[in-house]
Amino acid sequence: MMKGRRKTSRTGGGSVTYVNEIQTALKFIEKNLCECISLDSVAESVGFSKYHFHRTFQSEVGIPLYDYIRKRRLASASTLLLNTDISILEIAIKHQFESQEAFTRAFKSIYNLPPGRYRKLMKNLITGGFNMSKNAKIEGWIFSGASPQKYQLCLDEKVFNMGTKSACIKSIADDCANGDFATIMQQFNATNFLGKRVKFSAFVKTHDVNDDAWCGLWMRMDDVSGNMIGFDNMQNRTIKGTTEWNHYFNVLDVPDNTTVINIGMLLSGKGQAWLDNVSFQVVDYKTPTTSIHSGFPDFPINLFFEENKE
Repeated sequence: MMKGRRKTSRTGGGSVTYVNEIQTALKFIEKNLCECISLDSVAESVGFSKYHFHRTFQSEVGIPLYDYIRKRRLASASTLLLNTDISILEIAIKHQFESQEAFTRAFKSIYNLPPGRYRKLMKNLITGGFNMSKNAKIEGWIFSGASPQKYQLCLDEKVFNMGTKSACIKSIADDCANGDFATIMQQFNATNFLGKRVKFSAFVKTHDVNDDAWCGLWMRMDDVSGNMIGFDNMQNRTIKGTTEWNHYFNVLDVPDNTTVINIGMLLSGKGQAWLDNVSFQVVDYKTPTTSIHSGFPDFPINLFFEENKE
């Protein structure tokens, strides 16, 4: 049973989801990554019982809470190994590992190397993270947009949610303005998903996405003629400012006449955005869609004009 029920966000179909609560919880985790974090404390930050929150977190994010916290701590530790001279023991203790041995075991399980060897080997491989001379080519992904020449795409080896790198889009032109945008995207055959409901999700982090700019995940369904038959770009829930890693998603139905599914992250205007830990999956019809065509009432209302808001 939930404690102190909080206001939840609503998406298409009138169903209640826990988008706001999950994002609040992830912000709490990022803020306290180097502190002791318990299931109770994270659940309390969103007003849920720990049992309800544990199930909700795994359902929404796709990974158990403690596994997520552990992987985020290891990712944070790996950046300190590469970019500082802090001792391995200090890094282990800072990230709430009880000993250097426990940290080494956990680190090796993710990065396939003990932390000391990882530090020695990887420091020599990294050439500064963001390469401003040319755009990175990322297998399976396309870099495009209205003004891609005003942006830089890279594989960032210093900033990532989990693992060892993330994709990053950064504005590089002084005249980059509203209407200019770039995107990292994929296109794939819709055959395996026809008639199903799908969810494209990822972790996104932003820096200095100013008032006239915005960032968001997007997903689009196209028919054989290239006409759009389903779309969501988060424009009604944009990511702005400087934000830590958080979880975002699009959910759409795949009509039977869909031929191509498109997914990606876009940055419009000035700023910088990172994309990591991407997921694409089929979900059940209890999961509400985020389509831009959603949000309409199920039936016509106020047909006699008698219902007026005060």
